[in-house]
Amino acid sequence: MTSKVTYLGGLRTTCEHLKSGNSFITDAPTDNNGKGEAFSPTDTVATALASCMLTVMGIKAESLEGVNLEGSVALINKIMSANPRRIARIEIQLDLKGVAADKDRKILENTANTCPVHNSLHPDIEKEIHFNWL
Repeated sequence: MTSKVTYLGGLRTTCEHLKSGNSFITDAPTDNNGKGEAFSPTDTVATALASCMLTVMGIKAESLEGVNLEGSVALINKIMSANPRRIARIEIQLDLKGVAADKDRKILENTANTCPVHNSLHPDIEKEIHFNWL
């Protein structure tokens, strides 16, 4: 098993990673009867995409000469549709440090756009990804 999710009531869950014991809570969003005091389940999906992109870019960067992405940041915006209620669009702005060569940038962009979460999301979810090389 990877994780355990426990419903706490009040439209809140606690999510535990079983191997490490790390946990976080989720709340239903305010536009769906919730308090919005934590990530919603769909927030975690959009955030997982950005986290996966940065992670696989970091893995690839370790094999590239003189590339270090430490301190890079992703900003995420998730847009929902109403009928059916689902994630319609994920917008990600990646502010990336430590990459000078165009060749390396292209390699890292391809790596990000083929990360496991990206490949797992339904193709109907629009993904707008902006790479800002600082």
